[in-house]
Amino acid sequence: MESATNRKVPLAVFAALALVGALLLISSGHSSSRQHVMTPAIGSHPLFRLAGQVPDAVTPHVTFGCQTRPIGAVRCYSPAQIQTAYHIAPLLAAGTNGSGRTIVIVDAFQSPTITQDLAIFNSVFGLPNPTLNIIAPDGLTPFDQNDPNQASWAGEITLDVEWAHAIAPHATIDLVLAKSNDDADILSATKYAVDHSLGDVISQSFGENESCMDPALVAQQHALFDTASAKGITLFASSGDLGSAQLNCAGTDIVQAASTPASDPDVTGVGGTQLSATFPAGDYQSETTWNESTTFGAAGGGGYSVLYKRPDYQSPVQKNKARGVPDVAYDAAIDGGVLAVWTCPPAAGPPCDGSSTFVFIFGGTSAGSPQWAGLTALADQLNGGRVGDINKTLYKLGKSKDASTYFHDITTGDNSFFNVPGFAAGPGWDAATGLGSPIADTLVPAIAGRVH
Repeated sequence: MESATNRKVPLAVFAALALVGALLLISSGHSSSRQHVMTPAIGSHPLFRLAGQVPDAVTPHVTFGCQTRPIGAVRCYSPAQIQTAYHIAPLLAAGTNGSGRTIVIVDAFQSPTITQDLAIFNSVFGLPNPTLNIIAPDGLTPFDQNDPNQASWAGEITLDVEWAHAIAPHATIDLVLAKSNDDADILSATKYAVDHSLGDVISQSFGENESCMDPALVAQQHALFDTASAKGITLFASSGDLGSAQLNCAGTDIVQAASTPASDPDVTGVGGTQLSATFPAGDYQSETTWNESTTFGAAGGGGYSVLYKRPDYQSPVQKNKARGVPDVAYDAAIDGGVLAVWTCPPAAGPPCDGSSTFVFIFGGTSAGSPQWAGLTALADQLNGGRVGDINKTLYKLGKSKDASTYFHDITTGDNSFFNVPGFAAGPGWDAATGLGSPIADTLVPAIAGRVH
């Protein structure tokens, strides 16, 4: 068995009502053998922010309270509201919906209820039912409802699948499941997806301190990403939910560090914002750097790699000689999270019992990676084929005179995390929110090479 220092963790964060401390939240969702957890995951006993329980007879287009007004201090967004806020709706209305494309989502363990949860999600929010293929190349690990670590990954799977689908409703989804969240197992599952060219774009909502991954596995991972890029496969990864920090390799403290795989130069790293949109329409108002460290113990990951030099595509926008992350950003806040349907296991904590289905508010940079993957599936459809590694294109657009037509440039806030100094947002690229969040109806065609 690999040591706990060689395990990836999911980056989804439930909207919690209280927090006893960041390290408590970070460690609560994992087995007692785990001493090194890189980013906050869904804890074993968090206090969920419920948006509602799904009734036996599901009514399409249900409106939950937080979609029309704040519940306490917490807002939330439905698929339609996010589609409106990021200007995805015009693309969908014009038939650019991911048809004929495939999104690969790599996760660990399994969620035994994902098929039924996705169907309910679609019924509640008026989305079509996609083709969902569940692939376990190294065998499907039996699900233990009482294992907090497996519960964390089940929640991650829920968020990833439902929200990739929400952005590209007619794309096929290949959910590729590693037998565990050990680095070698995650890499094996990703290798299967790349070797078999399963899809056009791969989303990875997990990560760890890049210094703590076995150097041999880092080399194998980078070589695999090179292969994926050569095949025209676009790669995304979440940048993390501890702001500028990651756990050290002993799991005893937090240190300033970047997260892998987001820091790999072949990957588009996705950071976090806090979106403000109108209720109930979802019209975009503003965004700031996601930093809820004092309220929910979470913030958008970002910083500079100690493994990779600054790639050429970043040279015009940042002076540090190291690879900077994130490249782009997306709504990740808990106060302003996205709605997802989950039949959650008992290990996820009350009110979960393994048989009741709830709508939860999810936050975390994990929400951004699958949604950017969905946007890329739209670009692939427009392009009539894979757009491949999009980083050069993103940075070319981001430094152009028309950058404000492609990105919401986030210029406020920072991603400092408790005693770890962070990076401030500012005009252009920064190590808090990258180039910014998407204005999809102009950015997606531009990624597809259709700039007017």
